[in-house]
Parts: sequence; C-alpha cells; structure tokens
Amino acid sequence: MAVGDIIASAPTPGAPDGVLAKVTQVLGTTERGTEVTTSPATLGALLGDSKADGRVPVDPSAVSVEPLVQGTKVSWAKTGDLRFGPQGAALPLGSLRIDVGTSIATAKGAPASAAASASGFVQLAPKVDFSYDGRGGSNPGSPGAASLSLSGDWTSGWELKGQAAASTEGKPLRVPFAKLKAAPVIQVGPVPVVVNVALTCYLQVDADGRIAVDIKQDLKGGFRVGGDYTRAKGWTPVNTSTLSATSPRATVTAAGKVKAALGAEASLGLYGAVGVNADIAPYLRAEAEGQATGATDGSASAAGRWKAFGGLDLSGALQAQLQIFDTPIFQKAIPLGTLHREWKLAEGAGTVSTPAKRRS
Repeated sequence: MAVGDIIASAPTPGAPDGVLAKVTQVLGTTERGTEVTTSPATLGALLGDSKADGRVPVDPSAVSVEPLVQGTKVSWAKTGDLRFGPQGAALPLGSLRIDVGTSIATAKGAPASAAASASGFVQLAPKVDFSYDGRGGSNPGSPGAASLSLSGDWTSGWELKGQAAASTEGKPLRVPFAKLKAAPVIQVGPVPVVVNVALTCYLQVDADGRIAVDIKQDLKGGFRVGGDYTRAKGWTPVNTSTLSATSPRATVTAAGKVKAALGAEASLGLYGAVGVNADIAPYLRAEAEGQATGATDGSASAAGRWKAFGGLDLSGALQAQLQIFDTPIFQKAIPLGTLHREWKLAEGAGTVSTPAKRRS
C-alpha cells in the first residue's frame, strides 16, 4: 500500500456501500493490517481509459427490505406470479413484490360506513444501467461518455375506497410503507464498480373528506430515470415510461376531490455518493360536482357530473455528487423534468337514476 494507490472495494460488513478512495498517507501496520488515511477518488483515477457498458438486474434475494407499516408483506416473484416468501427459495433473477393495506382518516363526524382504506401491491424488477468510456475526455482521467440510470419493469394493482380526508396543512399526506436497499456490483475487468440503489415505497393521499370513492386500476410497463453524459452536451437527463393502465373500476359518490398515489422514491449512486434522485408516482384521482353518483357499469343517479382518472408523475434530479465521474462539476441539482401522463378511467352525469348495464 503506497501513497497514490486507489482502493476500490465491493460491499463489506464495515463498508456496505463499497469504497472508492485514494491513499494520501500510510500510517503503519497493525495487527489488523495496514493503516492509511484516504480522500475521495473518481472513476477516472480508477478506470483510466477503460470502457464499461452493462445492465445488471438487481437480485431480489440481495435486496434488504424494511417494512414501515404494519401489514406490509414482502415476497419474490417470477414469471407467472409464482411467489416465494423470504424464507423460501431464493430466485436468482425476478421481481420483488410488496403488498400493503392501511386505513386512511375520514372527515370529522363522518359515519362508520364512510371508513376509508387503500390497499394494493407494487412489483418491481429493477435494473442498473451503467456505462463509462474513458477515451475522448477533455482532461486526462475524465470520460468522453458515461451514463447512470435505473430502469426496469413495474407492475402495480391497488384500490382506494371510502370517504378519505387526508391532508396536512393543504399538503398531501404521505405514508412510507417500505424501504428497499441493494448494492449490485458491476465488474470492469478486476475492478468492482458498486452501484447503490435505494427505494422507499409510499402511499400518498390528498382528499377533502366529502367525496366517497371506490376506484381501482392495475398498471404495467417499464421506466428509466437517470442521466447520460457526453463531452459535447454534458449531463442530459433521461426520463421515460411505458406504464399503462388495465382493468380500471370507478364509483364516485357526492361532490369533492380525491387524489391518491402508490409510488416509490428512488436514489441511485456509486460507492455511497447519490447521483440520481427520482419519484415514480402512479396515481388515481376523482372529482365530482353537484350531487352525483356513478359507476363504470353505467349506473348513475345524479344532478351533476363526475370523472375518474389514472395517471403517472415521474420526476427527479441529477445531483452534484455525479462529480465522481470526474466530469465538469455543476453547482446545483439538474432537474430531470417532470413526465406527466393522465388517462380517463370513467365519467358520468345525469339528473335521474339509471340502472346498471347488463353484460351480454
């Protein structure tokens, strides 16, 4: 061990995020090994003019999960939704599924029949995208191109029922229900590049306590969030999604508004330095004017109008800690921009009662 050496370590019990450091002083040897002082190092110092390009699935069995709400259940899934519990067989590749169900506050004085609840699941098969090309940089040790992003498949199904009254001083009420962490390693020759992935799954509800709903939708598709770097353009945000809704159901009673999301906050970094933050938030919302009752089966009893929507908000930022790539440093986070998509689930209006449509 000598001054100037670069230490690159995969995760260990003493360094769960891995280590990337440069030796600045050798203090001597002890019974435990050589003692040194270090300073942060960059990928340029570690990889030089090497080239790396990989997409690594996150092994579900290597993900640590911390339930935050009573009733949260964790399982692994593979093709066909065959699931194994944490004490069962470890699937080398597949999806991690988290089921949750919780009650939500109702308006003060609301009857017992107005009790509100949200329940559902999120199933993720995340992948880490990492690339680095040490050739063509503007300075020795800086890359000509690089990228860091989180991608994968997303499936969720959930429903919101009752007459929810959930807000805090005009802001939506957010309830985190599980924290997930993983540190997959991408091997670049003999060098371990440690990517840190953290996800916090949450329920978020913003409701006025007046409208009663029974809405449900399933979502399925892919997503990618992160950043790409080239010498000519610098860091460019990446923000894409192919999520779409299936099997929607909506029933809305009375007047008011409600919006509820079942989403995940994600962070992605290298050797413990967070480089990308993102918020993936599929949601349901409903609104009604006047005194309206309606459902997707065609029944209605109303003197007003109601609508129900599904949607997706995907937002985030590239952080200054991306300087670990040894690219030009920016002084503040670069927004990823907001990807916003919304689709109508159902709507209705009327002044008389209409029976449900018979299915042929």
